[in-house]
Amino acid sequence: MKLPTARSFSAAASLFLMALGATSQAQAAPVHNIVLVHGAFVTGAGWEPVYDILVKDGYHVSVAQHPLTCVSDDVAAVKRVLAMQDGPTILVGHSYGGAIITAAGNDSHVVGLVYIAAHALDEGETEAENGKRFPNATKAVKKTDDGYLYLDPAFYHADFAADLPEKQAEFEANAQALTAAAVFTTPATQPAWKIKPSWYAVAKSDRIINPDLERMYAKRAHSHAIEVEGASHSVYESHPKEVAALIEDAASHAMDGE
Repeated sequence: MKLPTARSFSAAASLFLMALGATSQAQAAPVHNIVLVHGAFVTGAGWEPVYDILVKDGYHVSVAQHPLTCVSDDVAAVKRVLAMQDGPTILVGHSYGGAIITAAGNDSHVVGLVYIAAHALDEGETEAENGKRFPNATKAVKKTDDGYLYLDPAFYHADFAADLPEKQAEFEANAQALTAAAVFTTPATQPAWKIKPSWYAVAKSDRIINPDLERMYAKRAHSHAIEVEGASHSVYESHPKEVAALIEDAASHAMDGE
Protein backbone atom coordinates (compact mmCIF):
# COMPACT_ATOMS: atom_id res chain seq x y z
CA MET A 1 0.00 0.00 0.00
CA LYS A 2 1.39 3.39 -1.03
CA LEU A 3 1.21 6.00 1.75
CA PRO A 4 0.29 9.62 0.90
CA THR A 5 3.31 11.89 0.61
CA ALA A 6 3.69 15.29 2.23
CA ARG A 7 3.29 16.82 -1.23
CA SER A 8 -0.06 15.04 -1.79
CA PHE A 9 -1.28 16.20 1.64
CA SER A 10 -0.26 19.74 0.72
CA ALA A 11 -2.07 19.55 -2.62
CA ALA A 12 -5.21 18.19 -0.95
CA ALA A 13 -5.08 20.94 1.67
CA SER A 14 -4.71 23.56 -1.07
CA LEU A 15 -7.71 22.18 -2.94
CA PHE A 16 -9.74 22.18 0.28
CA LEU A 17 -8.81 25.78 1.05
CA MET A 18 -9.61 26.83 -2.52
CA ALA A 19 -13.02 25.17 -2.28
CA LEU A 20 -13.63 26.78 1.10
CA GLY A 21 -12.63 30.14 -0.32
CA ALA A 22 -14.94 29.72 -3.29
CA THR A 23 -17.81 28.86 -0.94
CA SER A 24 -17.11 31.92 1.19
CA GLN A 25 -16.97 34.13 -1.91
CA ALA A 26 -20.27 32.71 -3.15
CA GLN A 27 -21.90 33.37 0.20
CA ALA A 28 -20.58 36.93 0.25
CA ALA A 29 -21.44 37.67 -3.40
CA PRO A 30 -23.76 40.62 -4.07
CA VAL A 31 -27.46 39.85 -4.27
CA HIS A 32 -28.58 39.50 -7.89
CA ASN A 33 -32.38 39.87 -7.61
CA ILE A 34 -34.20 43.15 -6.99
CA VAL A 35 -37.96 43.69 -6.72
CA LEU A 36 -39.33 47.24 -7.00
CA VAL A 37 -42.67 48.16 -5.37
CA HIS A 38 -44.58 51.33 -6.26
CA GLY A 39 -46.61 53.49 -3.90
CA ALA A 40 -50.08 55.00 -3.93
CA PHE A 41 -51.52 56.93 -6.90
CA VAL A 42 -48.94 55.55 -9.36
CA THR A 43 -47.99 52.33 -11.14
CA GLY A 44 -44.71 50.52 -11.48
CA ALA A 45 -43.96 52.42 -14.71
CA GLY A 46 -42.35 55.20 -12.68
CA TRP A 47 -39.52 52.84 -11.76
CA GLU A 48 -38.27 52.71 -15.36
CA PRO A 49 -35.29 55.10 -14.91
CA VAL A 50 -34.06 53.11 -11.88
CA TYR A 51 -34.85 49.80 -13.62
CA ASP A 52 -32.73 50.77 -16.63
CA ILE A 53 -29.70 51.57 -14.47
CA LEU A 54 -29.96 48.38 -12.43
CA VAL A 55 -30.40 46.15 -15.48
CA LYS A 56 -27.46 47.81 -17.21
CA ASP A 57 -25.37 47.05 -14.12
CA GLY A 58 -26.25 43.36 -14.37
CA TYR A 59 -29.09 42.90 -11.88
CA HIS A 60 -32.22 40.84 -12.41
CA VAL A 61 -35.02 43.34 -11.74
CA SER A 62 -38.76 42.76 -11.35
CA VAL A 63 -41.38 45.48 -10.95
CA ALA A 64 -44.43 44.48 -8.93
CA GLN A 65 -47.82 45.74 -10.11
CA HIS A 66 -50.16 45.55 -7.14
CA PRO A 67 -53.82 46.61 -7.20
CA LEU A 68 -53.94 49.32 -4.47
CA THR A 69 -57.22 47.86 -3.24
CA CYS A 70 -56.21 46.79 0.28
CA VAL A 71 -53.01 46.04 2.16
CA SER A 72 -53.50 42.27 2.14
CA ASP A 73 -54.08 42.19 -1.64
CA ASP A 74 -51.07 44.40 -2.26
CA VAL A 75 -48.78 42.33 -0.02
CA ALA A 76 -50.02 39.13 -1.69
CA ALA A 77 -49.24 40.56 -5.13
CA VAL A 78 -45.69 41.41 -4.09
CA LYS A 79 -45.14 38.02 -2.48
CA ARG A 80 -46.29 36.43 -5.74
CA VAL A 81 -43.38 38.19 -7.48
CA LEU A 82 -40.99 37.24 -4.69
CA ALA A 83 -41.91 33.58 -5.19
CA MET A 84 -40.64 33.88 -8.77
CA GLN A 85 -37.12 34.89 -7.67
CA ASP A 86 -34.36 32.29 -7.86
CA GLY A 87 -32.44 33.39 -4.78
CA PRO A 88 -31.78 36.17 -2.26
CA THR A 89 -33.63 39.38 -3.12
CA ILE A 90 -33.52 43.07 -2.27
CA LEU A 91 -37.04 44.44 -1.82
CA VAL A 92 -37.51 48.14 -2.58
CA GLY A 93 -40.56 50.27 -1.77
CA HIS A 94 -41.56 53.85 -2.52
CA SER A 95 -44.10 55.75 -0.38
CA TYR A 96 -47.00 53.40 0.53
CA GLY A 97 -44.86 50.70 -1.06
CA GLY A 98 -42.75 50.95 2.09
CA ALA A 99 -45.68 49.68 4.15
CA ILE A 100 -46.04 46.81 1.70
CA ILE A 101 -42.36 45.77 1.83
CA THR A 102 -42.40 46.06 5.62
CA ALA A 103 -44.89 43.18 5.63
CA ALA A 104 -43.80 41.28 2.50
CA GLY A 105 -40.17 41.60 3.57
CA ASN A 106 -40.66 38.77 6.05
CA ASP A 107 -40.61 36.45 3.04
CA SER A 108 -37.60 34.12 3.08
CA HIS A 109 -36.34 35.38 -0.30
CA VAL A 110 -35.79 38.88 1.10
CA VAL A 111 -32.38 39.66 2.60
CA GLY A 112 -32.57 43.46 2.60
CA LEU A 113 -35.09 46.30 2.42
CA VAL A 114 -34.72 49.66 0.70
CA TYR A 115 -37.13 52.48 1.53
CA ILE A 116 -37.40 55.36 -0.95
CA ALA A 117 -39.29 58.24 0.73
CA ALA A 118 -41.43 55.50 2.18
CA HIS A 119 -43.39 54.43 5.22
CA ALA A 120 -41.51 51.97 7.47
CA LEU A 121 -44.29 51.27 9.93
CA ASP A 122 -43.94 49.52 13.26
CA GLU A 123 -46.46 46.91 14.37
CA GLY A 124 -49.86 48.49 15.03
CA GLU A 125 -49.02 51.82 13.35
CA THR A 126 -50.89 53.34 10.41
CA GLU A 127 -49.79 55.83 7.81
CA ALA A 128 -52.65 58.15 8.74
CA GLU A 129 -51.68 58.26 12.42
CA ASN A 130 -48.00 58.85 11.67
CA GLY A 131 -49.00 61.57 9.22
CA LYS A 132 -50.73 63.41 12.07
CA ARG A 133 -47.57 63.22 14.17
CA PHE A 134 -45.53 64.62 11.27
CA PRO A 135 -47.97 66.55 9.03
CA ASN A 136 -47.19 66.80 5.34
CA ALA A 137 -47.45 69.92 3.18
CA THR A 138 -50.07 68.86 0.64
CA LYS A 139 -53.76 69.69 0.42
CA ALA A 140 -54.17 67.77 -2.82
CA VAL A 141 -55.76 64.57 -1.51
CA LYS A 142 -59.35 64.00 -2.69
CA LYS A 143 -61.77 61.12 -2.11
CA THR A 144 -64.24 59.43 -4.42
CA ASP A 145 -67.75 58.47 -3.36
CA ASP A 146 -66.73 54.81 -3.12
CA GLY A 147 -63.74 55.36 -0.82
CA TYR A 148 -60.74 55.76 -3.11
CA LEU A 149 -58.17 58.55 -2.85
CA TYR A 150 -56.39 60.52 -5.56
CA LEU A 151 -54.43 63.75 -5.86
CA ASP A 152 -56.07 66.82 -7.38
CA PRO A 153 -54.30 67.16 -10.76
CA ALA A 154 -54.05 70.93 -10.23
CA PHE A 155 -51.65 70.31 -7.31
CA TYR A 156 -49.93 67.17 -8.55
CA HIS A 157 -46.85 68.83 -10.07
CA ALA A 158 -46.14 71.07 -7.08
CA ASP A 159 -46.88 68.50 -4.38
CA PHE A 160 -45.90 65.12 -5.82
CA ALA A 161 -43.44 65.78 -8.61
CA ALA A 162 -42.02 69.30 -8.40
CA ASP A 163 -38.63 68.23 -9.77
CA LEU A 164 -40.07 66.51 -12.85
CA PRO A 165 -40.80 68.28 -16.15
CA GLU A 166 -44.23 69.90 -16.12
CA LYS A 167 -45.47 67.89 -19.10
CA GLN A 168 -44.47 64.60 -17.48
CA ALA A 169 -46.12 65.56 -14.19
CA GLU A 170 -49.28 66.61 -16.03
CA PHE A 171 -49.51 63.20 -17.71
CA GLU A 172 -48.94 61.36 -14.43
CA ALA A 173 -51.56 63.52 -12.71
CA ASN A 174 -54.10 62.37 -15.27
CA ALA A 175 -52.99 58.75 -15.26
CA GLN A 176 -53.25 58.15 -11.53
CA ALA A 177 -53.93 54.76 -9.99
CA LEU A 178 -56.68 55.51 -7.49
CA THR A 179 -55.92 53.99 -4.11
CA ALA A 180 -58.31 52.58 -1.50
CA ALA A 181 -58.43 54.96 1.46
CA ALA A 182 -58.42 51.94 3.78
CA VAL A 183 -54.75 51.20 3.07
CA PHE A 184 -53.77 54.32 5.01
CA THR A 185 -55.65 53.27 8.15
CA THR A 186 -54.74 49.57 8.19
CA PRO A 187 -52.46 48.75 11.16
CA ALA A 188 -49.11 47.26 10.26
CA THR A 189 -48.17 43.72 11.18
CA GLN A 190 -44.74 42.45 12.26
CA PRO A 191 -42.15 44.67 10.51
CA ALA A 192 -39.38 43.00 8.55
CA TRP A 193 -36.98 45.88 9.24
CA LYS A 194 -36.63 44.64 12.82
CA ILE A 195 -34.90 41.46 11.63
CA LYS A 196 -33.40 42.41 8.26
CA PRO A 197 -30.99 45.19 7.25
CA SER A 198 -32.47 48.28 5.63
CA TRP A 199 -31.48 51.30 3.57
CA TYR A 200 -33.39 54.59 3.34
CA ALA A 201 -33.50 57.58 0.97
CA VAL A 202 -34.97 60.75 2.46
CA ALA A 203 -36.45 63.17 -0.10
CA LYS A 204 -35.54 66.52 1.43
CA SER A 205 -38.26 68.53 -0.39
CA ASP A 206 -41.04 65.94 -0.05
CA ARG A 207 -44.54 67.44 0.35
CA ILE A 208 -46.41 64.10 0.48
CA ILE A 209 -44.51 62.51 3.39
CA ASN A 210 -42.87 64.90 5.85
CA PRO A 211 -39.07 64.50 5.53
CA ASP A 212 -38.87 64.47 9.34
CA LEU A 213 -41.15 61.42 9.37
CA GLU A 214 -38.86 59.79 6.83
CA ARG A 215 -35.88 60.57 9.05
CA MET A 216 -37.68 59.07 12.05
CA TYR A 217 -38.35 55.87 10.11
CA ALA A 218 -34.72 55.61 8.99
CA LYS A 219 -33.30 56.25 12.46
CA ARG A 220 -35.68 53.83 14.16
CA ALA A 221 -34.89 51.03 11.71
CA HIS A 222 -31.14 51.72 11.95
CA SER A 223 -31.16 52.11 8.19
CA HIS A 224 -28.17 53.05 6.08
CA ALA A 225 -29.60 56.45 5.13
CA ILE A 226 -28.97 59.12 2.52
CA GLU A 227 -30.70 62.46 1.99
CA VAL A 228 -31.40 63.63 -1.55
CA GLU A 229 -31.19 67.40 -1.91
CA GLY A 230 -34.10 69.11 -3.66
CA ALA A 231 -35.95 65.84 -4.17
CA SER A 232 -39.73 65.73 -4.35
CA HIS A 233 -41.84 62.69 -3.49
CA SER A 234 -41.03 61.48 -7.03
CA VAL A 235 -37.37 61.10 -6.06
CA TYR A 236 -37.20 57.65 -7.66
CA GLU A 237 -37.99 59.26 -11.03
CA SER A 238 -36.14 62.57 -10.65
CA HIS A 239 -32.96 61.20 -9.03
CA PRO A 240 -32.65 57.65 -10.39
CA LYS A 241 -28.84 57.57 -10.13
CA GLU A 242 -28.87 58.22 -6.37
CA VAL A 243 -31.72 55.78 -5.83
CA ALA A 244 -30.11 53.05 -7.93
CA ALA A 245 -26.79 53.55 -6.13
CA LEU A 246 -28.51 53.05 -2.76
CA ILE A 247 -30.20 49.87 -4.01
CA GLU A 248 -26.89 48.55 -5.33
CA ASP A 249 -25.27 49.30 -1.99
CA ALA A 250 -27.97 47.18 -0.36
CA ALA A 251 -27.37 44.38 -2.87
CA SER A 252 -23.62 44.50 -2.16
CA HIS A 253 -23.88 44.48 1.63
CA ALA A 254 -27.17 42.85 2.67
CA MET A 255 -25.42 39.49 3.13
CA ASP A 256 -22.64 40.95 5.28
CA GLY A 257 -24.55 40.15 8.46
CA GLU A 258 -24.48 43.71 9.76
